[in-house]
Amino acid sequence: MQTNYTADPAPMVHNGTVYLYTSHDEDDANADGKGFKKLNWSLYTSTDMVNWTDHGIVASLKDFSWAKQDNGAWAVQCIERNGKFYLYCPMHGGGIGVLVSDSPYGPFKDPIGKKLINSDHIWCDIDPTPFIDKDGQAYLFWGNPGLYYVKLNKDMTSCSGEVKQIPNTIESFGKREGEKSDRPTTYEEGPWLYKRNSLYYLFFAAGPISEHIGYSTSKSITGPWKYQGVVMPTQGSSFTNHPGIIDFKGQPYFFYHNATLPGGGGFTRSVCVEEARFNKDGSIVQMNMTEGIKQSLSPLNPCQN
Repeated sequence: MQTNYTADPAPMVHNGTVYLYTSHDEDDANADGKGFKKLNWSLYTSTDMVNWTDHGIVASLKDFSWAKQDNGAWAVQCIERNGKFYLYCPMHGGGIGVLVSDSPYGPFKDPIGKKLINSDHIWCDIDPTPFIDKDGQAYLFWGNPGLYYVKLNKDMTSCSGEVKQIPNTIESFGKREGEKSDRPTTYEEGPWLYKRNSLYYLFFAAGPISEHIGYSTSKSITGPWKYQGVVMPTQGSSFTNHPGIIDFKGQPYFFYHNATLPGGGGFTRSVCVEEARFNKDGSIVQMNMTEGIKQSLSPLNPCQN
């Protein structure tokens, strides 16, 4: 994405189009020394993974009457169910809300008028990743520094049962190295759920800071999870990263962010994408940040509207 500072990529495939939802780093982020400045979420679309249409702001803090309006629009993710599109939106320090629309382009509206996730660990309630399993059961995972999940009802706007925490074990997320920390594992934040064949994948931003991307696998969406290693090492001049992965036209694609645009940095980031490759045993081939992918899925007609 070259037209704005973007971060926290959340790709979704629907009817032959990739819908890429992102958070939006304001140009003057950290100008006052207060770090991130995030007020809204953006949408980009593509049918060939190279040429993208910028649809501008698709949702914002203003869509939640109960949310603080001055900052905190962190990493979102959208999912479709029965013709409706559900956008799970964290407000840092303010819980997680949900918006719904009849179209992936919006307009999105708050159907419940309150927080969907409002736990006792409110500063941990960030980076939601929804997933609908093959049996129709929907889940929502999220969290920093812990990893939490809850079952969602079929309406996708209410929870079923209690919030549970995935044990933060070295077996699940690998041993944290090179940093004095009360965090025993590499798990940091930014979980992303994905399924390939019969194996569940949990990608996540991993520590120590600056972040890399790691992953774990399981035969069950609720675990136990087994740490598998590094997907993308620390690169790109941003102290954060955030994974997102989809399958599109027979090819898996891996999204992340760095700080490559002019003026970019830890608070002014840029969403990027690479082709992902998997080994026969299900492990993912480690990748580096490059200049992106080449035109390959379809020819480009620059004169077409």
